[in-house]
Amino acid sequence: MCSLFGWLDYKEIVSNRLKRKLTQALANAAEERGTDASGIGYINEGKVIIYKRPKPAHKLHFSPPEGTRAVMGHTRMTTQGDGKHNYNNHPFPGLAGETSFAFAHNGVLWNDKELRKDKLIPDTHIETDSYAACQLLEAQQKLDFDSLKYMVETVEGNFTFTVLDDSNSLYIIKGSNPMCLLNFKDIGLYVYASTESIMKNALRRIGLHKFANERIKTDEGDIIRIDRNGDITCSEFEPKIFRSKYMSWYDDSSYYNIHEEMLLAYCGCYGVDSEDVELLLEYGYTYDEIEEMLMDTNLLHEALRDVKYMCGEDIYESCYGGAF
Repeated sequence: MCSLFGWLDYKEIVSNRLKRKLTQALANAAEERGTDASGIGYINEGKVIIYKRPKPAHKLHFSPPEGTRAVMGHTRMTTQGDGKHNYNNHPFPGLAGETSFAFAHNGVLWNDKELRKDKLIPDTHIETDSYAACQLLEAQQKLDFDSLKYMVETVEGNFTFTVLDDSNSLYIIKGSNPMCLLNFKDIGLYVYASTESIMKNALRRIGLHKFANERIKTDEGDIIRIDRNGDITCSEFEPKIFRSKYMSWYDDSSYYNIHEEMLLAYCGCYGVDSEDVELLLEYGYTYDEIEEMLMDTNLLHEALRDVKYMCGEDIYESCYGGAF
């Protein structure tokens, strides 16, 4: 459970002061999905600059320099790779042919060790599973729709990726994990965040919610490119995993164990009882669905009412003490 966030200024009329405030507001709001580490990437004089630390976002000062056209960011909840070692944190720097880029991932990949074993990517001191996807792009020696499609169809797991290249083009690769993308046409600004709640929180903090905006639809299987001029081009990949509200979507026991432990560990931070999470898992809700419910207790209560009805009043009350 991590968060992606960022923006792209394609008209260059937004003040640097507002863009700095937006960067910090997005990062702070994104803490709801991870506080182990935080970081941003941006382009300065044609070079990829990455600033990240093993600290929650509110303890950092994100201040991209004057003239920055785009920022991509990440807040992390550690699953693999000790966040205290900053090289394990996002964003990661990459080089594909002559194109340098910054790379970030929300989700968990479970075949990174197999990719190394099969020699598709080299061994590295970086322990984070996400870095395997970055290495796959580097191995393609180019950064375009074809290389992104190869990468995303080679990894296995749950994900949404963002990539910012050295020409200030932003790529969003939408997997099963959430993404909210808005276009503020009047001021020439794209803003994105992993969830709508993060987006609303950040925009409200700096008053940007008062500006008209358009929600850009992102579906699982989309690869979206937004260039420095704000033009969008799209491609697609084939999602590997069938997902359903009433059946689990991956049957590898190690994947289940990791995600169940994570959910049970942090659900209390949202005032949700771990027994409720276990009940939803037993009923067949996916980890991604329950993760979203933690951000919206109305959805959680509705789901538990459904479970109560399906399982029977007596069973539910004996375990959970009756209705809400």
